[in-house]
Amino acid sequence: MQMKLKSLLLETSLHWENQEENRTHFKALLQEQQPNQWDLIVLPEMFSTGFTMNTTVSEELVNGEFPSVTLLKEEAARLNAAIVGSLSVSEEGKAYNRLFFVRPSGEVSTYNKRHLFSFAGEHKHYEAGQEQCLVEWRGWNILLNICYDLRFPVWTRNEMINGQPKFDLMIYVANWPSVRAEVWKTLLKARAMENVAYVIGVNRIGEDGNGHAYSGDSAIVNYRGELSDELSLEELNAFREKFPALNDADSFQLK
Repeated sequence: MQMKLKSLLLETSLHWENQEENRTHFKALLQEQQPNQWDLIVLPEMFSTGFTMNTTVSEELVNGEFPSVTLLKEEAARLNAAIVGSLSVSEEGKAYNRLFFVRPSGEVSTYNKRHLFSFAGEHKHYEAGQEQCLVEWRGWNILLNICYDLRFPVWTRNEMINGQPKFDLMIYVANWPSVRAEVWKTLLKARAMENVAYVIGVNRIGEDGNGHAYSGDSAIVNYRGELSDELSLEELNAFREKFPALNDADSFQLK
């Protein structure tokens, strides 16, 4: 078990609907990092295209793998770190906003976005996911989420299982416009406090092809709702012992 996770939040602009340019861009950013410098590296939502409803530019399988996932596997192995980010992908005639959690071993966990952003018509172009994705990484239990999921706390509610909290950290990758920046920052804190867990939120910057501006505001938020520079399982567990709020949480079933 690793008590601290050294985490890099890659807040950056994206090249609109251009897979090759984005892969070149992120490869350069990842190549700047040194092996064993980080435990966890998080990229924005749809990092190879931007948040587009044009599924003709979605990534398709090449020799059984999405090209951007190939890049993440190579860099995760080189850096000895897990790399996380979502992609617009097409598979068997359907498109998904899919998050990939790539380990140095090459093992990949995936999560299809549950809450599609109907305001932008995402539900008309992408298939909604039905399953959560909880991963274990270096002794941490991590729940994976994408952007609009942040507004729906029931989906990400922590709970006690066999006397232990379900997760220690939630990750949200996003293309969250600056016009709603205060909502983003507030909800990241809310999700952390109500779940007595850390939250990482990684958002893009710049402007997309639809003229939407993004201000980033990527952050690590601790269980008190405070901005933090690190993730400490020791401090989290000490806080949970002192303030065991999850023991009093309501139980429910998602339908």
